[in-house]
Amino acid sequence: MVLVDSGILSHLRRGALEYCVLAMLRDGPTYGFDIARRLTGDGILMASEGTLYPLLSRLRKSGLVETTWQESTSGPPRRYYELTDSGALALESFAATWQPFRDAVDAALNKGEPS
Repeated sequence: MVLVDSGILSHLRRGALEYCVLAMLRDGPTYGFDIARRLTGDGILMASEGTLYPLLSRLRKSGLVETTWQESTSGPPRRYYELTDSGALALESFAATWQPFRDAVDAALNKGEPS
C-alpha cells in the first residue's frame, strides 16, 4: 500500500477541489451535505466537511454558483447549490486545461518506465 503524503495532497486539493465541486453541480441543484458526502467518501478529494462550506461561499460570491432554499420533509429548510452559466464556463475551461496538464505530469512521472 502506498502512503499518501498529506502535504502534497493538500497542495493538489487546493488547485482542483473547487472544480470538482462545480462538476458535481453539472446535473442540477445539490444539497451541501450531499456534496460533502461525495467528496469525503474516499478521503482523497476532501478530508472533512470543514473546508466545503467556505469554498461554497467563495464560489457563490464569485458568481460561479447560486443558492436556493428548499423545504425539507425531515427538518429545517436546506440550502441547495446550482451551477451558474459562469460556473459552467469555468468548469469547461478547467476541464480543457486539466487533461493536457495531467498527461504532462503523468509523462514526467513515468519517464523512463516501459509502457
